[in-house]
Amino acid sequence: MDDSVVIALFRHGLTEANKRKEYVGWADSPLSTDVKMLPLKREYECYFSSNLKRCVDTAKCLFPQAAPVCLHELREMNFGVWEGKTYEDLKEDGHYQKWLSAPFSICPPKGESFQQFSVRVEAGWEKLKDEIFSKNISRCAVITHGGVIRYLLTKYAPEPKEFWTWQVPHHLGLELIFNKDSLRRDERCTLLQEVPLTEKEPG
Repeated sequence: MDDSVVIALFRHGLTEANKRKEYVGWADSPLSTDVKMLPLKREYECYFSSNLKRCVDTAKCLFPQAAPVCLHELREMNFGVWEGKTYEDLKEDGHYQKWLSAPFSICPPKGESFQQFSVRVEAGWEKLKDEIFSKNISRCAVITHGGVIRYLLTKYAPEPKEFWTWQVPHHLGLELIFNKDSLRRDERCTLLQEVPLTEKEPG
């Protein structure tokens, strides 16, 4: 399969804020000590990461020898004033209720609209593709966020699904396998396969 390209998408490890079910976009939170991430046996030629610390730290755990290219375009959506807050904190907020009903058209206060988020992620994807083709890379890994991965799966997975239909757990990575010409034309990948990511501590 000399004409194939593997792009592996890994969500950052579970964070303390994730455990509290907070909205965490551009704010950051340390990785949880409840789950131990081990170096992966899979190897890639190039590594990309969101520039937020939870992704950079995850990259260090999974790929200790890697020096990932950090791209701000691969950040999670910016939730603005809702950063660090939970559903319980926000459930009486009328704007929040409207956003829950129409998340693709309502923008969090002082945050990012879905359209702005989409344009940014696509810009990061183009940078990634430029690197792949300029250096003739056949296998690369991307450490990023749940929202970014859902968006990329919605656009590039073999089977079309709605954004929220995709499940993106912290303990699993996904490899998208493209034909080079299809990737160049921004078409869907031909195969999607799972990569186990984490191992829970015993007991």
